[in-house]
Amino acid sequence: MAYQARITEAARSFHEKMFPGYESDFLRTDPEFIERFDNFAFDEVVRQVELDDTTRYLGWLATLLGCQGIDEYRAILPAALRNGITPVQAKEVVYQAVAYLGIGRVFPFLRATNEILEAEGVPLPLPEQATTEPERANRMAAGEQAQVDIFGESMRGYRDKGNPDYPWINEWLVDNCFGDWYTRGGLDLKQRELITFCCIAAQGGCDEQARAHAAANISVGNSKELLIRVISSNLPFIGYPRTLNALSAIPL
Repeated sequence: MAYQARITEAARSFHEKMFPGYESDFLRTDPEFIERFDNFAFDEVVRQVELDDTTRYLGWLATLLGCQGIDEYRAILPAALRNGITPVQAKEVVYQAVAYLGIGRVFPFLRATNEILEAEGVPLPLPEQATTEPERANRMAAGEQAQVDIFGESMRGYRDKGNPDYPWINEWLVDNCFGDWYTRGGLDLKQRELITFCCIAAQGGCDEQARAHAAANISVGNSKELLIRVISSNLPFIGYPRTLNALSAIPL
């Protein structure tokens, strides 16, 4: 007799909210695995970690980008769109990730996002969200202000404080990373910093940047407690080592 997965009612309910009417084939091929994974991820973790739907799904999408979980991203994005994430917010998560992951890793997610949005009947391109002009001086000024808003007045003049062997990196951080992306609409600075922290934590190997952006999250108003909850919510998607490293980056 085939093993019957014992999925809790809470896990079933949350799964149905994400994927109405859908039953995974893994229930046939891997029933014991699905029993333990779904009961943990969609019951135990969800019950323990109180988050609004928007914050939970923004964290999950950014985390899947960071860990390169493209197949799970394709599954989760439609669920996110059913549960409060707007098409603009979904696209902005992908755009925001480029500065921290690079287009080489983000390109498949951009393509997947477009395919999913169009399948949902969303016309592309979406409404414009840029608030800066293409000219470098405009992007530089706006990027510097974003850095100051996030990290404080010590960031004033950051473009001129780079290593003399590669001064352009600081300039690019100001005009591109912050001037092009952080200044866009669709997400506020608190959401953008949270997304950034999730991307960095999920990719691993960026401990210094994880600490800097954990502090930046707190600076813009995301509490230590919120960061702990979001990273805990992301654990089923990135595992324990990267979760523990991310938690250790959060200021005491």
